[in-house]
Amino acid sequence: MLFRNRFLLLLALAALLAFLSLSLQFFHLIPVSAPKNGASSKSRKRIMPDPVMEPGVPGPIHEALLYCNIPNVAERSMEGHAPHHFKLISVQVLIRHGDRYPLYTIPKTKRPEIDCTLVANRKPYHPKLEAFISHMSKGSGTSFESPLNSLPLYPNHPLCEMGELTQTGVVQHLQNGQLLRDIYVKKHKLLPTDWSADQLYLETTGKSRTLQSGLALLYGFLPDFDWKKIYFRHQPSALFCSGSCYCPLRNQYLKKEQHRQYLLRLKNSQLEKTYGDMARIVDIPTTQLRAANPIDSLLCHFCHNISFPCTKNGCIDMGHFKVIKMHQIEDEKERREMKLYLGYSLLGAHPILNQTVNRMQRAAEGRKDEIFALYSAHDVTLSPVLSALGLSEARFPRFAARLIFELWQDREKPSEHSVRILYNGVDVTFHTSFCQDHHRHSPKPMCPLENLVHFVKRDMFVALDGSSTNYYDACHMEVV
Repeated sequence: MLFRNRFLLLLALAALLAFLSLSLQFFHLIPVSAPKNGASSKSRKRIMPDPVMEPGVPGPIHEALLYCNIPNVAERSMEGHAPHHFKLISVQVLIRHGDRYPLYTIPKTKRPEIDCTLVANRKPYHPKLEAFISHMSKGSGTSFESPLNSLPLYPNHPLCEMGELTQTGVVQHLQNGQLLRDIYVKKHKLLPTDWSADQLYLETTGKSRTLQSGLALLYGFLPDFDWKKIYFRHQPSALFCSGSCYCPLRNQYLKKEQHRQYLLRLKNSQLEKTYGDMARIVDIPTTQLRAANPIDSLLCHFCHNISFPCTKNGCIDMGHFKVIKMHQIEDEKERREMKLYLGYSLLGAHPILNQTVNRMQRAAEGRKDEIFALYSAHDVTLSPVLSALGLSEARFPRFAARLIFELWQDREKPSEHSVRILYNGVDVTFHTSFCQDHHRHSPKPMCPLENLVHFVKRDMFVALDGSSTNYYDACHMEVV
């Protein structure tokens, strides 16, 4: 009996210590603005709920925490895992930028005070942060494709500008880069120590947050960061469609999808009541509040553990946030069921997937250039690619999300090549449309490159209506 009581006591103490450890680990790694006028940072209000609430449950708080992607412990990942007789040939990475300041503000409320200067000894921290700051400050003469050469190489404003990358966003991608370096460079020797500029392909949209995110990942990834070998190409479209952006049918699908979203909002009486209540608090019309996209600003408050806005009429609170976030979850579920977004995605993602496949085919033929490609992009880039690949259960792209395409060669049969698809470190290859039935028809442990090639070159169009055999014809069909 005595032994049993001691065991139960030790078990209870272990549970308490685990809870405290997780809480401290989470709370202490959230960046805060430096207190002004000598004020103590302890007086600052907090809104963050207990991080162990709703564990594993796809509720609004759990989903919001996943979306924030607050960097803390080292992440486990499945990148670089393959049978021993396979050799890694090339890697292509598509990322969403890291944590940023909101793109919209809630009218008549105070902007959240977040410091966008990089401070090496402030959390969240990364061992390479100080060296990254130093290296970026010396890269003012760097030449990128216009207009990228006019963008700052790292965030540097005491009060963040709209859409600006935060220190959290930089650390998220330093962490991504370090993780990929440990796997691809140190373990698989993808890049030699004397790597050359033509072994990289780098492309980003014309936003400072995407360029800076790409630079942070590269700084964590490369064996040595040499400005003479770094050249980013500019991509004007968030879909990375280059010279293939005109697609009438894609735009028709998008309009129908937007109308579906509108009808779903109308049916949600709780959402409408919440918007009305928030509009009353900030003293503006409900339509103006909705147009200001309040969830973008509220997510910033949430991710940075800053109290939601208050006025003389009251405070926006966690109840309002949960209703709006829950509506987003319901919208994503209906979006998968209605398939309109899938039509948009198949056409919207085809150009970048086609580039990816073409680069893989060149690598499989023995080409040694562009063996590592990086596209630094947005949620509106990743989301259609995930949908087009058939990854319907994939969560909405979090800050610093990464989607990776690996190409492998079978050393025992050098003419055979295989692909792996990984999303945020999870191997999702056999959840894709092009390889979900692979195990039923083949004993091979990895997905053949031909499956992805046939999907991009043919099956993506078949999935639309079956009558088109190329991107141009598919884009100019009439939507049903």
